[in-house]
Amino acid sequence: MQINSHMSVLIHDLAKHYGDREMLIYQDFGGKEWKSLSFNQVSQTVKQVSNALLNLGVKVQENIGIFSQNSVQYLECDFGAWGVRAVTIPFYATSSEQQIQFMINDAKVRFLFVGEQEQYDRARRVVSLCPTLERIIVFDPLVHISSHDPNALYFSDFLKLGDNLPRQTEVEARQQEASFDDIANILYTSGTTGDSKGVILPHSMFHAAFEANNKCVPVNENDRVMNFLPYTHIFERGWAILALTKGARMIVNTHPQEVQQSMRETHPTCMSSVPRFWEKVYMGVMDKIEHSSAMQRKLFKHALAVGRKHNIEYLSLGKKPPMALHLEYEMLNRTVFSLVRKELGLENAHFFPTAGAAVSAHVEEFVHSIGINMIVGYGLTESLATVSCDHLGESFTVGSVGRPIEGIDIKISEEGEILLKGPTITPGYYNREDLTKQSFTEDGYFKTGDAGYLKDGELFLKERIKDLFKTSNGKYIAPQMIESKLLVDKYIDQICIIADQRKFVSALIVPVYPLLEEYAREHNIPFESRGQLCDAPQIYEMMKERIDTLQQQLAHYEQVKRFTLLPHHLSMEKGELTNTLKIRRRVLYENYKAEIDKMYED
Repeated sequence: MQINSHMSVLIHDLAKHYGDREMLIYQDFGGKEWKSLSFNQVSQTVKQVSNALLNLGVKVQENIGIFSQNSVQYLECDFGAWGVRAVTIPFYATSSEQQIQFMINDAKVRFLFVGEQEQYDRARRVVSLCPTLERIIVFDPLVHISSHDPNALYFSDFLKLGDNLPRQTEVEARQQEASFDDIANILYTSGTTGDSKGVILPHSMFHAAFEANNKCVPVNENDRVMNFLPYTHIFERGWAILALTKGARMIVNTHPQEVQQSMRETHPTCMSSVPRFWEKVYMGVMDKIEHSSAMQRKLFKHALAVGRKHNIEYLSLGKKPPMALHLEYEMLNRTVFSLVRKELGLENAHFFPTAGAAVSAHVEEFVHSIGINMIVGYGLTESLATVSCDHLGESFTVGSVGRPIEGIDIKISEEGEILLKGPTITPGYYNREDLTKQSFTEDGYFKTGDAGYLKDGELFLKERIKDLFKTSNGKYIAPQMIESKLLVDKYIDQICIIADQRKFVSALIVPVYPLLEEYAREHNIPFESRGQLCDAPQIYEMMKERIDTLQQQLAHYEQVKRFTLLPHHLSMEKGELTNTLKIRRRVLYENYKAEIDKMYED
């Protein structure tokens, strides 16, 4: 059963139905012990937040900022704000001072909730540059609040303003007046071009998205859903609240770098993620197999071949596997694959939505082969995440991004651009009428900027239209497709393809340094620094051989001819990555102009 109420009352309606049943599983800031809260407990705190916000004077449709990593308090603030018809503006926990200053001033934020010390310190440094900002409210009780900051307070003290629910009558009056036309979120995207724009997300978009996704995403009240991606990411935000509408338990993972340990400790059945997560799982498993005995390697390779035949060549195509194949797969599933899933903490794996970038066919086939249901999808912030996705139990094609959800009207323009219309599409950008007008066709379709096509009811992506490169020889190159193929190599951590107006394809590569150092030591390659390691001719030849193997199926003009290994990671601080870790190519080209030009000498 789905409870798809207006989000101003959703938590309270869920509490009426589920009562004292466990709702949130979490760790305190800085803590290691897993704790839990019931639906009733969360509902009560959300009411306190709503009352406290009224006591601070929050107005209808006022913008409130949340600058934090995932936490219980984050969810309570979102729902508490919606309970008084306020708008929440999620900031990535990694946002720079420049970014948060822009968002606070653009949205005229008076009240900003922050997570840990890092977020508090950044917010504190921009206070003088943000004339509307009145108060900073701190989630983590371990944060040191400056003695020169009289307007900051801890979340626990903020909640006291709502003790005994002194304004509950007014809260409920606002909820009765709540409209699906109210804005729920303004979500600022820091795109790969560097332009920040606030996507308007009204409650009607969420309501329509939950209804449509409920028909194709079978999350249920028995699921344990790990919140891995930041709540600021529209994919996690939409997915997490969808799971709540179905009564699922939520596991709040505060620190993304610890997710695999969290999975082993809490045993989720579902989790949304980006392809990079599964690429790392794939590399980790394959590396473990490489270091196993010859007999174990042979057994696992055979198991993978059987899993692929059973799950990809038959089930994915909607065909019934032969009995002999099915029996062999079931035996290997209980023995070999169950051990792999147990190592990941996924003994009771249900399904795993994956989107946000191109999924390598290698990785998608691997995940399905070991008995994990990966649901590949496609969407944007402007479409409240899902445009299309695989439907569990139905046929799917490796390489597609699934079938459109109900209510979405997809049209492909003459140029091949995916155009969208429907109740889950944004009405536009905050304070940007000019950009809003540019983003829609005359007949009201949203321009995604992505090239693609429909085939047999499934959507296939080609490339970001603006990201298509044209070499000096007139050939078109799709960089993200090449990058996704090479990222499955265990030695490659980050990669940026270079090709635009160049005579051949090259790449900047950030290697996985610990593995590269281990290789160098095993092969007696001397080095005293990462720079020497990356410059070593033997390392270059080893990497070239691996890259050549992975790109055999690419056209000759698409293949990487030269590459440079960088001795340090790409960084958000230098503007090279967005908050969602997408590459800002223009910045990279400027920062590494000398390295790029050197690859094209002679």
